Amino acid sequence: MNLNEQVVLVTGASRGLGAAIAKAFGREGAKVVINYFNSEKQAAEVVESIGNEHAIALRADVRNQEEVINMFEMAKNHFGKPITTVVNNALINFKFDAANKKNAETINWEDFQTQFEGSVKASLHTVQAGIKDMAELNFGRIINIGTNLFQNPVVAYHDYNTSKAALLSFTRNMARELGEKGITVNMVSGGLLEKTDASSATPDEVFEIIKENTPLKKITSPEDVADTVLFFASPWSRSVTGQNLVVDGGLVMD
Repeated sequence: MNLNEQVVLVTGASRGLGAAIAKAFGREGAKVVINYFNSEKQAAEVVESIGNEHAIALRADVRNQEEVINMFEMAKNHFGKPITTVVNNALINFKFDAANKKNAETINWEDFQTQFEGSVKASLHTVQAGIKDMAELNFGRIINIGTNLFQNPVVAYHDYNTSKAALLSFTRNMARELGEKGITVNMVSGGLLEKTDASSATPDEVFEIIKENTPLKKITSPEDVADTVLFFASPWSRSVTGQNLVVDGGLVMD
């Protein structure tokens, strides 16, 4: 299925990387569901940038299964066809702030649980909400957003990094089971992105260090990651599933 025939849900799409991904799909002519939780105004701005005929903003807490199911139904009713493509991007209560992060002695299980629910539980909800329609179409694309930090934890964000490592396992298990239904499941793992709300607490010196140690001598932008997400949704990736593609200018080579 070509990109301009797809109905794409991007979770946490009101700002940052999610907004860049939504706009990239909109640019290619897809119908886009802008999921948000708190940022209604920003979500409306993303819809406006794409165009009201091609985008809709829907509020849902992706940790809540009932709200996710309702969001899928609302999108289907609005566009007249079901969601074919899901980008699990939502980030729950987290900032990339190395100076003020919790360490091994102060972090607690509740911190881990928050990130596991935002990554794995939320992705489970969107996958389960979409399976039936995707299977009937014999087409589905699930793209989970990871991080290069679980492969090279240069900053030990214990809760966040661990949850994204679990999300990769989730990705591969779902890929194994859903492939026969025509559904691919992949992950895109960016590095530190310049500059989003989530990375706003990161000092400029850190960005410079990363830039100097990256083969491409540049900081990865949200748009760089967004274009890679498009690849996994496009016909060009039709035989790719269960994979994790790192998009960080070569800083981490897997």
